[in-house]
Amino acid sequence: MSIALLVNITYVQGFKAQSLRDDSLNARQFENRFKIDRGPIVADGERLAWSEKTGDDRYQRHYQDGPAFAPVTGYFSVFSQTGLEDAENHFLDGTDPRLKATSIVDKLIGNPVPGGTVEATVDVNAQRVAHDALTSSGARRAAAVVLNARTGAILVMASTPSFDPDEVSSLDREEATNAFDRLGDQPLKPLLNKAAYELFPPGSTFKTVVAASALKADASEDTLVRAGRAYTPPGAGQSISNDAGDIGGSCDLSQIPLIEAFAQSCNTTFAYMGAEAPGNDAVHAEAGKFGFGDGIEFADGLTSAPSSFPETGQASLSALGSIGQGSTVASPLQMAMVASGVLNDGEVMRPHLVDKLRAPDGVTVDTISPQRMSSALTSGQAQQMRDMMEAVVERGTGESLQGTSILGGKTGTADIEGASYNDRWFIGFGPRSDPRYAVAVLTEAPGYGIESGPIAARIVDALPG
Repeated sequence: MSIALLVNITYVQGFKAQSLRDDSLNARQFENRFKIDRGPIVADGERLAWSEKTGDDRYQRHYQDGPAFAPVTGYFSVFSQTGLEDAENHFLDGTDPRLKATSIVDKLIGNPVPGGTVEATVDVNAQRVAHDALTSSGARRAAAVVLNARTGAILVMASTPSFDPDEVSSLDREEATNAFDRLGDQPLKPLLNKAAYELFPPGSTFKTVVAASALKADASEDTLVRAGRAYTPPGAGQSISNDAGDIGGSCDLSQIPLIEAFAQSCNTTFAYMGAEAPGNDAVHAEAGKFGFGDGIEFADGLTSAPSSFPETGQASLSALGSIGQGSTVASPLQMAMVASGVLNDGEVMRPHLVDKLRAPDGVTVDTISPQRMSSALTSGQAQQMRDMMEAVVERGTGESLQGTSILGGKTGTADIEGASYNDRWFIGFGPRSDPRYAVAVLTEAPGYGIESGPIAARIVDALPG
């Protein structure tokens, strides 16, 4: 019996300790969580989150430029944690098995040890610029994401309106509860990271996916495609028209090259493609190659809301979805992945928010390596897609960005029924000298997608040239 008792104690405290500490029914995990010297979250050598000891031997969590970095760090409160505070919770609190700072006795009895350091991938200067640009844009909601197209590293993940994690990370349970209640009651959801966890109709930026599906179906950028002022999908009772500003332009012609239809964003061209040729199956499959249909895990346990394009036999629904309206929805992270895949010769890299994990003594114990997620286009098809996105800036709906750091892109304006604002999108890539950053910007305000373009350029300008 003594041996059995010792075996049970060893099993519970040595092997089950972590799962028991994390169990949602274990109230003690919340009582003890501030007694641990939790490690910092850093980027570019700058602390974004860290702990300071208080007079009662507890540790208070603090955040640098909290509203700007909240979509990255998240918060660590008496009730829960989000963002990197959640993804790397056990590394930060010192209980991760990769940390060798504890003895076998410490592991068995659960003594707290200093936590490790999490190095985020974000560029702190560009993140601040993005937050400031979104905040000053006047948009009711806004978000921006920048990816290193070659590695998938998330360099910017900004969301507004935002919040200060210090407010909800108070050691005082009542103060934390009041902060959560106040923020939770706000209709624009400041606690929600809109860059990854909220979905919006992507408007004409989704035409990038539709054009890619046409290239996969053996079209080229010079292939003559259907245009015209209006298009009625088979079985539909209502036609789809081009924007009023296109009247008299090339979109009015019956046939134009695909690159021109893309540059001028002809609704009729892409509605026809989604409804008839290459059709719903082809567009749906290509959207899946870029990541649509599944949540994207960008840190351990942090998975974006799944973007979607309708898989349907109804031509009218597919046509509407192919111009980024109807039931097509996407996160800013997803649309940055579309631009990233085009820029990276058709290879879609898995986004990641963590660069390195370091032990308390500074030794690197893990480095996050780039991972290819899928191949959306061949190298030649991706080059043609880049040609089309560059044509948008050279002579199309994004020509006001000529002379900026944006080399190519796609504008998008999604109408919101009954609302006084639109979802204004811009996706693209830069800088011109060595394009390696893929950017997506969403702002909700009256106007058109191109109005998000200067924000994208401002963010790319803030990144290393």
